[in-house]
Amino acid sequence: MAFGLKHLLGLEGVSREDIDTILNAADSFREVLDRPIKKVPTLRGVTVVNLFYEASTRTRISFELAAKRLSADLLNFTTSGSSVSKGETFKDTVRNIEAMKVDMIVMRHACSGAPKFLTEFSSSQVINAGDGSHEHPTQALLDMLSIRQHFGKLDGLRVVIVGDILHSRVARSNIWGLKTMGASVAICGPTTLLPVEVEKMGVDVYCDISRALDGADVVNVLRLQLERQQSGLLPSLREYTNLFGITSERKRLLNRNHIVMHPGPMNRGVEIASDVADGDDSVILDQVTNGVAVRMAVLYLIKGGGSKEDE
Repeated sequence: MAFGLKHLLGLEGVSREDIDTILNAADSFREVLDRPIKKVPTLRGVTVVNLFYEASTRTRISFELAAKRLSADLLNFTTSGSSVSKGETFKDTVRNIEAMKVDMIVMRHACSGAPKFLTEFSSSQVINAGDGSHEHPTQALLDMLSIRQHFGKLDGLRVVIVGDILHSRVARSNIWGLKTMGASVAICGPTTLLPVEVEKMGVDVYCDISRALDGADVVNVLRLQLERQQSGLLPSLREYTNLFGITSERKRLLNRNHIVMHPGPMNRGVEIASDVADGDDSVILDQVTNGVAVRMAVLYLIKGGGSKEDE
């Protein structure tokens, strides 16, 4: 099946066929990660730059491993210690990096829309690794892969996303992707952390965690950014935990064959109890492993891969 994307900037508007192609390729690359030699020559000679204007652990390392597993040449860029600290503009930084003849740019930035802006003057293929509160497409793809591995499908499942929806690029990408794949999506959180008119995205909205979890197949627990309390959006972390924290007792509301997810990093004892995070129904570490496979698939497909016969 042909892949229709030159860049991956988000999942809004991405077709079901293209998402299926990514997930199917990721399944194949997941098998590569289980081999004794976890490397294929698929992107030999391709240069990938991790252009990270924002701090990251899992996403940056995951993209780095994905590129290396595909035999690509990789450069890591962070703003600390770079010419950005000397006043160099974003556009000049990118143009100087591209003058070194790179092929693909994986970009994380605090400003929503920065990867899209990059495509307007860059000749490289661009993958969004998270931009502001806009989207984080590869996180949603690895979430969907983890769900599909457990249930064998996405269509018809009920997925609840709990937490700070307002500021979450992970939530937005999950909503777009899951709905495209036929899942039913609900969101739950304090009213101060829900976007205005979020119902227009086609989701069910709850402020009561018990009602939200009732009969759900998947609960995806978002990290509560602790600065939200300092900005007055929450009265206290204890109250948030009491009202929205995912505990063993609350898990009983879920369908019997459920899974618990979290994109990380976790605030244990705040949005998720430790025994829930470490439970048998938790796929949190599977998400991390699947992140490498999904990012291998995205790098491969965006670069123009059509088959994996060269492995």
